[in-house]
Amino acid sequence: MMSESSADASRLRKWQGVTVITLFVGYAGYYVCRSVLPVASNAMLNDPELGFDEAAYGRLIAIGTYAYAIGKLVNGVATEYLGGRRMFLLGMVLSAICVAAFGIVGTTSVFLILWAANRFVQSMGWVSIVQIVVRWFHPAKLATIMGIVSLSYLFGDALGRLYLGAFAKAGASWPQLFGIAAVTLLTVAIVSVFTLKNSPIAIGATEAPPPPLNVHSADDGRGTVSLFALLGPLIRSPMFLLVCLMSAGLTSIRETFNFWTPRYLEKGVGLDPDICGLLSFLFPFVGAIASLLAGWGADRLRGHFGKIIVTLVLLAMLSLFALANIDLHNRGILALTLISAVALFVMGPCTYCSGVLAMNLGGRRAAAASTGIIDAVGYLCGAIVSGEIAGPLVKQHGFAPLLQLLAWLAAATFVVAIVYWRLEERRFRQKM
Repeated sequence: MMSESSADASRLRKWQGVTVITLFVGYAGYYVCRSVLPVASNAMLNDPELGFDEAAYGRLIAIGTYAYAIGKLVNGVATEYLGGRRMFLLGMVLSAICVAAFGIVGTTSVFLILWAANRFVQSMGWVSIVQIVVRWFHPAKLATIMGIVSLSYLFGDALGRLYLGAFAKAGASWPQLFGIAAVTLLTVAIVSVFTLKNSPIAIGATEAPPPPLNVHSADDGRGTVSLFALLGPLIRSPMFLLVCLMSAGLTSIRETFNFWTPRYLEKGVGLDPDICGLLSFLFPFVGAIASLLAGWGADRLRGHFGKIIVTLVLLAMLSLFALANIDLHNRGILALTLISAVALFVMGPCTYCSGVLAMNLGGRRAAAASTGIIDAVGYLCGAIVSGEIAGPLVKQHGFAPLLQLLAWLAAATFVVAIVYWRLEERRFRQKM
């Protein structure tokens, strides 16, 4: 007969599994209401009655990215006061409403407002995940769990495009695609109401202990504190500032490859434009594998993340310098190999910054605020590099100077990673 403690442990493991699945499916659902725009973009651009051109589409992307970055900052802090479960569900419902409305209206100015609003409320998703996970799982398992959950956005984009693309191929109009995306996310939200709990306390269990290196020390995260008490220890932490800098560099590299890989393969490498979009799937696919492996490997190092970050960023830097300096025209296999190498070495540290490192520093008290600030810095810099800088640079000089810029950005991030590693090891020695 199973003892009471064994039954409680079994129940906790069951709910931990349910929580991970709910967060995974829920955040993939978020991406359905994000991927709908690129899937529907050609139909929108080709609609003569809509009057929606490439310039308007570009403005839509830029404004959405800035709104997302601001949302990360605002909603990261708000989650600490309203709770991860509430914010996760609220973000899904509001995103579904924005996307449904987007499919109904027909003016560019309203498009901008609704898409910015959609990206703003979508920023509630990841910060909520971080706050929930840090309460459900022991610090020794956080990297592995976040590696698994990270697959939701790395695969979610691709699966969302395939899912909505099937409807588009079947003849769905662009307003219908937005309606399908909204209904899909709303359905996921309704199911999540019954399967998502904010912490083990909701099932009568005990929350996991706080990460040992968090800036709030042994604070259990319960009760309300002032904004200064919440953010002050983070802002004063040199390790936190270093993670923000690493996020800026790594997110800029990731976002540039996400947006520009198809164009680079066509114009820089000389591949058939009909297959470049398909081949661009390689970057997020390899990145998903890298994130999972990086999470598993980091937990084996018992929280010593600096060691693996330095190694991976060094390898990413070497891969980028190779991309920038080797003539890859008509050498598609080598180009794809080097792009895959960049994804393999960048995505692990990138997911660390917005995941386990944010939780380790913020703890149960400020995990959502921590990841919100880190992601806000990363996305703002990513928008500048991948949009404001990359566009004019590629138009005037081609891809070579852009790749050189990314390589030197990786070199600067490598220096920051070394400093972070030294501080992290010093903190561990002080805790011993």
